[in-house]
Amino acid sequence: MPDLRTERLVLRSWRPSDLVPWAAMNADPEVREHLGDVLTREQSEASAAHFQSGLDERGWGWWAVEVTGTGEFIGFAGLDPVEDDMAFDGVEAGWRLARHAWGHGYATEAARAVVAHAFDEKGVGLEEVLAITTATNLRSQAVMRRLGMTHAPDKDFDDLTVPEGPLRRNVVWGLRAGAWVQPIPGVSP
Repeated sequence: MPDLRTERLVLRSWRPSDLVPWAAMNADPEVREHLGDVLTREQSEASAAHFQSGLDERGWGWWAVEVTGTGEFIGFAGLDPVEDDMAFDGVEAGWRLARHAWGHGYATEAARAVVAHAFDEKGVGLEEVLAITTATNLRSQAVMRRLGMTHAPDKDFDDLTVPEGPLRRNVVWGLRAGAWVQPIPGVSP
């Protein structure tokens, strides 16, 4: 399974050294604001093992993200099949970064690499990529816009597994392969 590389990032397999910063991210209420309760170290380790298993089985999934210049682990980005119990099917692109990595354009940069790999015939070869977040997660929706995704309101849903409140309503955005525009290196969007 190849790493995905951008100008500043490497999306790669998970390493044992990722587990401590991953657990710290998942224990941060601000990072988990749109995801629900914080996770224990054991839950974080189990999720990293699950993510690596998906990468091993399919050759794509949720990659660990590190900063090229420093080797610092800053979160994850990748692709995952939409849950079986959803009213629609497809493959979701997603990202989550440690709070100190916010505001540097890393989420958009990692997401672009993921979407390019999703649409590449030598990668996953998908026709469409979806992104799902809570209706209140405006930062993730801004990344979706920068990717060229459009809101698909017919797919929006209430997550009935969470209590009534800001985490219940979810919005779905999508991007078709034919509408994907690769950014020009060195040119800001």
